[in-house]
Amino acid sequence: MPANALNDRKPEIRTLSTTAELAEFCELAKAEPYVTLDTEFLRERTYYSKLCLIQAALPPASATKAAGGLSVLIDPLVEGLSLEPLYDLFRHKPTVKVFHAARQDLEIFFHDAGVMPDPLFDTQIAAMVCGFGEQVGYETLVKKIARQPLDKSSRFTDWSHRPLSDAQAAYALADVTHLRAIYEFLSAQLDKTGRAPWLAEEVAVLLNPETYITRPEEAWERVRTRSGSPRFLAVVRELARFRETYAQERDIPRARVFKDDALIELASTKPLSEADLAKSRLLLRDARRGEIANGILSAVKAGVEARDLPKPAPEEPGRPGNAALADLLRVLLKAKADAAGVAPRLIASASDLDAIASGARDLPALHGWRAEVFGHDALRLASGEIALSAQGGAVKVVACP
Repeated sequence: MPANALNDRKPEIRTLSTTAELAEFCELAKAEPYVTLDTEFLRERTYYSKLCLIQAALPPASATKAAGGLSVLIDPLVEGLSLEPLYDLFRHKPTVKVFHAARQDLEIFFHDAGVMPDPLFDTQIAAMVCGFGEQVGYETLVKKIARQPLDKSSRFTDWSHRPLSDAQAAYALADVTHLRAIYEFLSAQLDKTGRAPWLAEEVAVLLNPETYITRPEEAWERVRTRSGSPRFLAVVRELARFRETYAQERDIPRARVFKDDALIELASTKPLSEADLAKSRLLLRDARRGEIANGILSAVKAGVEARDLPKPAPEEPGRPGNAALADLLRVLLKAKADAAGVAPRLIASASDLDAIASGARDLPALHGWRAEVFGHDALRLASGEIALSAQGGAVKVVACP
């Protein structure tokens, strides 16, 4: 492609399949205040997501008139295409990188290249801050803000198959073209309400590498168990550690090694041999022999012989009235969220409210912007400084005498 070929064309949809084309588009994007982005990927047969497609769009009112509204598909499956120009754009501070529900997208870029798009604007989080509800979907925002229909018929197609169909291309590009209007609307709302710092707090979590690191030694903490026996939990820990390591090293889903219900069964029965594994009701046939079987037996042995036994999660400190206080906190949260026009779940979860009622104080709901909206009054309610009163159809906070 000749130099500046993208810039010389009228706004159009293009598929970029060479590093030179991608580099030229990214240089155009660097001249813009923002660029909208999305990805398509597969994860059904792998541990890590397989990146299949990247979509990007420039603002309709472009700094470079010829590039105004330019939308592109970037094909990472083309042999020889380097994504380094895109990663360089990610590091370009003057251009905001706009995603919707960015966590899975960012996880891909983090594991593939150790890079994060910065600065980042997540429209799902921004919509929650602006009162559009909890974990609002892209389709909802397209209808409410862009006021456009959205065809989702290609949502569950195989994005690794080439060539892409026209329907797939149209679906993919809709995820970034409508996102421009959504971003501009939500960005203006945040500026108007002074809530841009609220979004910044949430985005900081998305940009933290710790968000995307799964350590095998901590994998057991995600396994739901009914027993709090330290010895049982030690076996669960070692089995979960083996499964996570095996899945990561071979890039296969952890469920392909063995599922959680099989893990719990193994921790309960503590098999000593392949003959014992053959008696399992839940273990996959391939896991009863070979590397996985050997790994299971070694993990069970390590758990049985472990001296550093894990401690079960401590019970929440009990005190009279905990359940009643938790119910009051739920009422307070609903009232405060409604008054602020923000999704309640973004402020605090049900487990957060139970924890506050039981005396916990090191929670996100009690810090930062959440404390201003809810946390300060939650602590005052817990300490008896304030009470709740129903006045007409509204809940009011009243000071206790």
